[in-house]
Order: sequence, then structure tokens, then C-alpha cells
Amino acid sequence: MAASLDQDIEDICTLLKEREHASGDLSAALKHVRRRIPRRVYKQGMRLAAALPLLAHPKLRMTVDEKPLQGAAREVKAHLQKIDLADRRKGFWLGVLGSMAFSILCVLILLVVVLRWRGLI
Repeated sequence: MAASLDQDIEDICTLLKEREHASGDLSAALKHVRRRIPRRVYKQGMRLAAALPLLAHPKLRMTVDEKPLQGAAREVKAHLQKIDLADRRKGFWLGVLGSMAFSILCVLILLVVVLRWRGLI
């Protein structure tokens, strides 16, 4: 079970690097993506990051209850695997285009109001 928890944490670090472009150790990577992941997933990830120093020490490792950490690792890993990068890119560009369309519409309405006010229409 111990090797599996270590492997899950390594997988989470790899997924954070691939899907969220967050490098560094687990806590630094989680802080980097804090706003893009749900609060519960972030807290579970921080529980894992807090347990990492204890897991690295042979005697302190026996004091750690690994079952809740396994559940936390599964939850974080499942969320990171569900992230669709293509959909996120598409959403970003649709947001940019929507913002531009709204700005152009506002400028055109303002232009019509000013021309009407000046008596040119």
C-alpha cells in the first residue's frame, strides 16, 4: 500500500505538470492552480502535500494513516484526469470573442446615440 500512495502522488505531480502546466513540488504546483480547481480538490491535495515529509521519513511514516490519504489521492487524480485541454482552450477563445463582440456592440450603440443626440440621424 505504501508504494501505491507514493505512485499516486507521483502521478498527481505528473498530471499537474501535463494538464495545468504547474511545475515544482506538490504544494507549489497546487498553489499555482488553486483558482482553477475546486476547493475540495485543492484541500485534498494540500493534505497530501502536508503528509509528504512524514511519508519520506521511515519512522514517521508509521504514524500516518494512509487510508484517508489514498482516498484524497484518488479524488485529486480523478479530477485532474477529467480536465479536457481542448475544451478549456475553446472556452478561452469563445470568451475572448464574446468580450470583443460585446465591446463592438456597445461602441455601435454609443455611436448611434451620439449621432441621434447631435441630430445627424
